[in-house]
Amino acid sequence: MPEFLNTITYTKSVHTLVDFYQYIKSVEYLICLAFFVSFPMFYRYLNKSQPVAE
Repeated sequence: MPEFLNTITYTKSVHTLVDFYQYIKSVEYLICLAFFVSFPMFYRYLNKSQPVAE
């Protein structure tokens, strides 16, 4: 896990278009992962049933 975090935060110069594409693709995957985790939690929060007060 520490190696993975180091590769995410490591900044390096991009020399070719392929390097740039791979970097953008990895960032896109992280954004998608964050969305797929947070959206179901947000949906459950919005549709949580409230107790009925009499």
